[in-house]
Amino acid sequence: MAAEMALVKPITKFGCTSSSSPRRLACPKFSCVKMSAATSPSKPKKKATKTEIKETLLTPRFYTTDFDEMETLFNTEINKNLNQSEFEALLQEFKTDYNQTHFVRNKEFKEAADKMEGPLREIFVEFLERSCTAEFSGFLLYKELGRRLKKTNPVVAEIFSLMSRDEARHAGFLNKGLSDFNLALDLGFLTKARKYTFFKPKFIFYATYLSEKIGYWRYITIYRHLKENPEFQCYPIFKYFENWCQDENRHGDFFSALLKAQPQFLNDWKAKLWSRFFCLSVYVTMYLNDCQRTAFYEGIGLNTKEFDMHVIIETNRTTARIFPAVLDVENPEFKRKLDRMVEINEKLQAVGQTDDIALVKNLKRIPLIAALVSEILAAYLMPPVESGSVDFAEFETQLVY
Repeated sequence: MAAEMALVKPITKFGCTSSSSPRRLACPKFSCVKMSAATSPSKPKKKATKTEIKETLLTPRFYTTDFDEMETLFNTEINKNLNQSEFEALLQEFKTDYNQTHFVRNKEFKEAADKMEGPLREIFVEFLERSCTAEFSGFLLYKELGRRLKKTNPVVAEIFSLMSRDEARHAGFLNKGLSDFNLALDLGFLTKARKYTFFKPKFIFYATYLSEKIGYWRYITIYRHLKENPEFQCYPIFKYFENWCQDENRHGDFFSALLKAQPQFLNDWKAKLWSRFFCLSVYVTMYLNDCQRTAFYEGIGLNTKEFDMHVIIETNRTTARIFPAVLDVENPEFKRKLDRMVEINEKLQAVGQTDDIALVKNLKRIPLIAALVSEILAAYLMPPVESGSVDFAEFETQLVY
């Protein structure tokens, strides 16, 4: 790992709210997605309103790609860089299915949901909805890749199919969690109704690798925090995060292997630019999303910004093992830019909530959008950290854990 990445110490402690004097949570803006279970949390006998998902730049998305190009990339006769022995070893790892019996619910779930009230209950339901949507998105993409690559590269195809198994299990577990609140996502409706974002294969590799690795660091950080501060264990799903995050880690390791098998995605100046672009996109999206939902993180005793910076720093350090260049996120100026983006985004939201006509709203948004783009561009143009290697340390999972 590049020495330049150690400019500041990683966050080891989080600003937890005191159990003796809990903060009063501000009521967040909450909107339902379309539900298949039909009861409202507060009025069990009344059917929940079915609404469409409101698409924004920060909404979890569904992805599709050029499957013909994927078949070419994983054709062993065309691509001599494919290390089939490495993929076969990874396949055995996935076949072992360490979490086959892990996601088993008990009566604690419903009891905890019944005790949750007010703003925390609402924001927690939103957390389950968004997480379920993100996991289901991964399931759909991996399932289709497993189907399309079956003839071209059966080993890689089976790994994708087993990853779709993991994502489906996660999504189902989260959806069962929603049932504790008398709700459930209509996943069939989502499959048909959501817009799909097209990414070229190399962009799928960059984005999905980052998504899996940042998921690992989010889950393990929350798990460790709640293990040390059990008074904030408001719902038992967090007890499952230790094993859950290892699924995310294995998925990320598989995408590391995919990237190594496609050196053209790692070894030139364009790869450095794209690597930084996707790092910035993932980090900014997470930071802005989470800062809109501080009530959730305060509810489990975390300081949102400190939590996010810890996750970003650790994800960036992990990513530096494979990406040819990463952002200098440990430079204090990077966080200052993120905080300015949050302030601008809050002003944009405030404009959207006014009673002004659409034309006036759009005119007010123009300078704010320009300011936000300026901050994002400035963060992207910060001197990067040169990194990356096709030689991984052995037993990477244990090292990053």
